[in-house]
Amino acid sequence: MKCDKKDLLLYAVTDRSWLGEQSLYEQVDEALKGGATFVQLREKALDDAAFLAEAIEIQKLCRKYHVPFVINDNVEIALKMNAEGVHVGQSDMEAGDVRALIGEDKILGVSAQTVEQAVLAEQRGADYLGVGAVFHTGSKADADDVSHETLKAICEAVSIPVVAIGGIGKHNVLQLKGSGICGIAVISAIFASEDIRSAASELKALTEQAVAK
Repeated sequence: MKCDKKDLLLYAVTDRSWLGEQSLYEQVDEALKGGATFVQLREKALDDAAFLAEAIEIQKLCRKYHVPFVINDNVEIALKMNAEGVHVGQSDMEAGDVRALIGEDKILGVSAQTVEQAVLAEQRGADYLGVGAVFHTGSKADADDVSHETLKAICEAVSIPVVAIGGIGKHNVLQLKGSGICGIAVISAIFASEDIRSAASELKALTEQAVAK
């Protein structure tokens, strides 16, 4: 399964910081009902057995909605449970090595902050890029800010789809108009919301405006 750029319009990245009364499964279900078009399971603290069990359940959910499902960083788990793909950062396994492990038919997403990193990731087999942080974010302590000019330059330098990430919410998503992105990746803008479904729905409508040519 390869990703189409329309699949990347509203890319939901999970985070268990805001679970409250709900399970992660229930939160992802709400995000999908609200119109999330892509889901990345991001777990930095779970042990492998729990991560694998959760990944299998959430993949089933995503398949019900015909939405691509990828694993953040953990190539081994992605392979074990036959995820649609994997997303790696600059400090994770090198993109070419990941592609060699997962094969040609899986989705490979790579984080990039510079034109050089973006071009290299495309050459090494990335299907799409996650570029950011485009706005200041509290979700990732190590995220460097990427200016609008750099975001635009990255979109122009590669032929694969680019998703903006980092600090994006309904208050600023339209500022990304004209940059060349095909979608946004969000964490707290969906999962920290009191009403996940309507947050996703509202963000999706705004993102459609932001990516319109």
